[in-house]
Amino acid sequence: MSTNTEAANLDKEAGGGARELTGIYKTIAGSVAVLFSVFAIYTNGLSNIQEIYRNLIFLGLLLLLTFFFYPSGKKSSNTRFTLLDYVFIGLSLAGIVYLLFNYSVIHVDRASQAITIDYVFAGITIIVLLEAARRAVGAFIPILCLITIVYALFGTYFPWIFGHAGFSLERLLYRLYMTTEGILGLTLSTASTFIVMFILFGAFLSVSGATQLFNDLALAIAGRRRGGPAQVAVLSSALTGSLSGSAVANVATTGTFTIPLMKSIGLKPKFAGAVEAAASTGGMIMPPIMGAAAFIMAGFLGISYTTVILAAIIPSFLYYIALIFAIDFEAKKLGLKGIAKENIPDVVKILKERGVLLIPILVVIGTLLAGKTALFAGFSGIGAVILASWIAKDKTSRITFRKTIQAFIDGGRGTIQVGIACAAIGIIICVVTMTGIGSTLAFNIVELTGGKLWLVLIVVMLTCIVLSMGLPSTALYIVVAVTAAPALVAAGVTPIAAHFFVFWFGALSNITPPVALASYTAAGLARANAMQTSWEALRISLPGFIIPFMIAYNPILLLQPAQDGEALSVFSIAIVVITSTIGVYALASSLGNFLITRLALLERGLLFIGALLLIKPGLLTDAAGLVICALTILYHVLTHKKRSSYEVAA
Repeated sequence: MSTNTEAANLDKEAGGGARELTGIYKTIAGSVAVLFSVFAIYTNGLSNIQEIYRNLIFLGLLLLLTFFFYPSGKKSSNTRFTLLDYVFIGLSLAGIVYLLFNYSVIHVDRASQAITIDYVFAGITIIVLLEAARRAVGAFIPILCLITIVYALFGTYFPWIFGHAGFSLERLLYRLYMTTEGILGLTLSTASTFIVMFILFGAFLSVSGATQLFNDLALAIAGRRRGGPAQVAVLSSALTGSLSGSAVANVATTGTFTIPLMKSIGLKPKFAGAVEAAASTGGMIMPPIMGAAAFIMAGFLGISYTTVILAAIIPSFLYYIALIFAIDFEAKKLGLKGIAKENIPDVVKILKERGVLLIPILVVIGTLLAGKTALFAGFSGIGAVILASWIAKDKTSRITFRKTIQAFIDGGRGTIQVGIACAAIGIIICVVTMTGIGSTLAFNIVELTGGKLWLVLIVVMLTCIVLSMGLPSTALYIVVAVTAAPALVAAGVTPIAAHFFVFWFGALSNITPPVALASYTAAGLARANAMQTSWEALRISLPGFIIPFMIAYNPILLLQPAQDGEALSVFSIAIVVITSTIGVYALASSLGNFLITRLALLERGLLFIGALLLIKPGLLTDAAGLVICALTILYHVLTHKKRSSYEVAA
């Protein structure tokens, strides 16, 4: 970010706010953050370092940054390091340095036979990692990790389907610390490559002034429309949310600008907060980055990153178009207008001065669609940002040496939460793999629901919302991917649709009461009641809760064939998009209780039924839904005109 305040906003999540260090402490932490970013660029672009050693050094630097920037508690100093921080910093270095120098000794010289001292450092590193996760991400992840450790050790005491033979402490420590199946596994590898490069890309974009460009363009495009500021919130949050990967950070960053704008035209504080929360949450499922979860999803599914982001295009479009419909109905209901013309930025002037800052995003998308790797796209994006900043007419956009250092610091800070979460969740993945509990749960969910897909989907939806509460995007995706997605695959849902389903509902936990962190953050900025804001965000986002069910039943929405070997035609995609868009429009109208005027109860009910029929794939259901919606809308328009003519005559 371009300022320390914005960088702190990006750090605010379930784990609380980061420190605002001063003096020598700020210099030390900033220097390590710069070293971390330089290391990431060097190892991903210039060196051929072995993966295990890259991950070890990456994790070591991340642990240092965590104990630098995150205090142990609310009473701990917010401006300097404490004695406890130094203790954990020392333990972090001990665990990482020991394995760096002894990994080959353990696996080559001793033929993978661990000794007592290996187990001691394994225990130290795991304890340090759990404390780092508690500070940066919140208590939920470390508690979940501890539960899985207990489960692995004492499986013989667990009842029913959860029982297993159990593992010794030595075997568990070995798998978690000394192999690539635990904390140094797939998720940390993803964080140390794709994720960190795109976080750095976002940091360079931000210091160039691109965030302000997004806001200005959104204001110029939608500001004068009915309820314009609310639609500005949707557009700006969609643009910035994909980069930040955190609904809460997105609210904290864009909400300070959009929420006062919404309130200024007459929108109620709770509705203004709800719009920002819902729009920011959508950023987590917005391509091309999807809050960095896209990279891990590609790794889990064994497919290309390009396939994942292409699959996200139609669902994210439907989510945001549903929000825009909901806002428009609310604005019509309240009789609101847009912002005065004199307060709208001149789009031509904006594009002349800073429009070239959009080129890096096009470069990233273009390189990905051309079949290049995500790492290549990340490097290309950073290079394009630097070049574009010097081409821009607005000289304040230029990325100087000082701005480069700031981008490195922001990139380091921005990686802390996602990197630590990825390392800690390696514990969960390792235990799930060792015990086989994932496949066991999947089988039993299908059995208990009688194999009824709609019932399996509802059970998995509730599971995902509960498991994801309070987690950033990558952490919540990994949790639900290893626990809930296998049940959907076992029920017959295609793997990519199953993973989108669980990730989508994990993301929506940010606006689902009672733990709706994005809604609570927005409520604070709007000075509205937190719970009322949460329920309002849930109401306007309800069409978004239907979209994952559409995905599960109809993979065409993900640009995937409905059945293996079936051809995917442009016509079939167009039909699905058109009927789904009409469906979310009818659903938004029904839930918002407005079309041209307020709806009668029967009209609301018919539009709701028609929307569900349109959302469900199938020629018969689409035809029935279109007829019901068309007749209801026609009836509403005619009766409205009739009432209006009576009023004029009177």
